[in-house]
Amino acid sequence: MLSRDIARILDANLNRAREALRVMEDFVRFVLDDPAGCAILKQLRHDLRECVRHVSLEDLLGARDTPGDVGTGISTESERHRTDARDACVASAKRLSEALRTIEEYAKTFDAGLSAAMESLRYRAYEVEQRVILRGTRSARFAKVRLYVLVTSSMCRRDWLETAAEAIEGGAGCIQLREKDLDDGELLARARRLSALCHERGALFMLNDRPDIAVLSDADGVHLGQADLPAADARRILGPDRLIGLSTHTAEQLGVALGLMPDYVAVGPMFASTTKPQEHVPGPSLLTLAESATSIPIVPIGGITIDNAGILRQAGARRLCVCSAVIDSDNPQSAARALLG
Repeated sequence: MLSRDIARILDANLNRAREALRVMEDFVRFVLDDPAGCAILKQLRHDLRECVRHVSLEDLLGARDTPGDVGTGISTESERHRTDARDACVASAKRLSEALRTIEEYAKTFDAGLSAAMESLRYRAYEVEQRVILRGTRSARFAKVRLYVLVTSSMCRRDWLETAAEAIEGGAGCIQLREKDLDDGELLARARRLSALCHERGALFMLNDRPDIAVLSDADGVHLGQADLPAADARRILGPDRLIGLSTHTAEQLGVALGLMPDYVAVGPMFASTTKPQEHVPGPSLLTLAESATSIPIVPIGGITIDNAGILRQAGARRLCVCSAVIDSDNPQSAARALLG
């Protein structure tokens, strides 16, 4: 049985941590409209609950003494004022890490395993704060993307930059530059031009494979395939404010990717693709599995055309990712609009 003093401390700080997480989740949900952020915070709440499930609820409630708590009547003027919703979220993030640290320290007196678990949660809380504050807006913008277009100059029927501009005019909310064969100097030059175009016209810009050039070109993020840099290493290059998307082709790869909590996950190919042929075509069933497994944005890719896009919508697709269906068109703007229905 816990000592009454330790139980009071744990009870107060578990309440603080849960309340702080809820304030943060409401900010991400109702202010940012960021489903990926919601998924991360919901998981953190679940893991906190699991960590303390062996602590006796009776001990905690039995030690609670709100009327006799000398701290309930102490507050500062700054605690009663917040500049805006973001400021409220930031304050709650600080309160969360403080509460987790307090639980961690006092848990050392009776359960070293619980203390270690709280330490791990505290480090995750630091990362969540960073993510919500620094890239939550970008993540929320991505969640609203309905059409994601890959641009490779050799596949464009018209000038590649003009094609990208028309795709955006047709409704593409995100453009990815995918160039496997350019030298670094030319890739950086093109990335900078496309980045400027996307940001001028209100679209997100992603770069394929290269987090270093993504940073140099002020891209909104990088897309990584199964053979590219691990997401953790890419994050070290990108910093905390840019997006990371991951490609997956099987249910197993999907599970691993979701565990990394990226900003979005691509699944495919949905259909046989001439752009990027693969022996294994998981099809719409992988899309359905992914959409049911997470709130993180899912991006179906591979072989998608105007003719088969409806199949994916029936399977649960909220957005589409295409390449030749738009860039190999005489009229990329019209092709983009047609894909959006």
